[in-house]
Amino acid sequence: MRRPGFAMVIAETDGLRGCAFGFPVGSDGSWWLGFDGALPRSVAQLTVSANAFEFADILIPPHPHDPDLARRVQERLLTDHQASLGVTLVDRADRPTLAALRSWGWLEIGELRRPAGTTTFRALVLPFGDRTTARLAGLVTIPGGGGPSGA
Repeated sequence: MRRPGFAMVIAETDGLRGCAFGFPVGSDGSWWLGFDGALPRSVAQLTVSANAFEFADILIPPHPHDPDLARRVQERLLTDHQASLGVTLVDRADRPTLAALRSWGWLEIGELRRPAGTTTFRALVLPFGDRTTARLAGLVTIPGGGGPSGA
């Protein structure tokens, strides 16, 4: 990947068990272009202070013998980049991915549509560290598969 700050963590034992990769989010706030409504202040502050990391993809199938693998891989990327907030977008119709992310501690904060795109995404954040978790404690999540349309 040719993008500044690209990072990947690979989990393996005697074989590949999964990976996650992404990029630091620019402090100019452009990552949030197309966000529906007002971006939560705490998320905006963490973005402007260059403490957010975009998870472009998390490819970790369930591991019955290591249910915390996905959490540890994500935390490693955040630690390596000294980020206190993970961010990602998921197609709002992709219920399995949304369920997996929720089970790993991700919080939905709203919807976003890229200016040139037609897909509506769910915007999710993963707070990392006690101070960040406390700052984001007041965020409203969209329960289940909800949203304005209930989809």
